[in-house]
Parts: sequence; C-alpha cells; structure tokens
Amino acid sequence: MIIATGCYSGYLPKAPGTWGSLVGLLLVFLFHNFSLPAYCAVVATLFAVGSFAAGEAEKIMDNRDPGAVVIDEIVGMLITMAAVPLTPLTVLSGFILFRIFDIVKPFPVNFFDQRFHGGIGIMLDDVIAGIYSLAVLQLLLYLLF
Repeated sequence: MIIATGCYSGYLPKAPGTWGSLVGLLLVFLFHNFSLPAYCAVVATLFAVGSFAAGEAEKIMDNRDPGAVVIDEIVGMLITMAAVPLTPLTVLSGFILFRIFDIVKPFPVNFFDQRFHGGIGIMLDDVIAGIYSLAVLQLLLYLLF
C-alpha cells in the first residue's frame, strides 16, 4: 500500500492524483541527474512494481482503480519529465500538461483506461498521458527555445 498510494499521499484530501503527481515531481528532482538509460530503467522498474502494487491495492480496497492509488501518476510524471531540462517553467508546464492529459483522457488514454483492468490497467492510461505530455513539452521546448 505504501508504493501504490505514493507513501500515502493518495489519502490526502481532495485531488489524490494531483498529490501523486507532486510526489512524482519529487522523484523527478531525485533522478534528474541520472543518464537517460538509467532514468528509463528507474521508470520501467517503477512501472513493473507499480503495476503489481496497484493491482494488489485494488484487491485490498475492493474498488476498481481506487483514487488513493497514485503510483500511476508518479510514473506518468516521471515519463513527462524524461530528458527535459529542469527549470521552473518546464516543471510547471510538465505538471500542468500531465494533469490535463490525465484528467481529459484523450484517445488512446481513454481506450486504455476503459479496456484494461487490474494493476496494468491502472498504470497504462497514465503512461500514455505521460507520453503525450512529454511529446507536447518537447515540442514546446523545440519551438520556443
């Protein structure tokens, strides 16, 4: 439950996904000096461990995709900020972009959200939202700088 709820941040009042995303940002700052392959290995490991933890938490809570499970948002934020220089503007932009894609769930985010269940289903929609956010953020960086 500690992993699935992002050290219990998913239990904080109102908007657990936002709290989980903030925990994800803390991890971004922790891992930002890693090489890209090492950073990706951390993300892949968190995805695998998170998928298992989220699935188990879903069973314990007897609820499909419970709001308190925020490991998916944590991984999504890590994906959003992969290979992005950390400045106040990029961090804020990445956070906002990820929250928008996670909440709005444009295709195929909504497809994964609706069709996949269990731990992998909990994780996949946020992985796709993170990839969308990363792509938009990288495009903005390319166009503006």
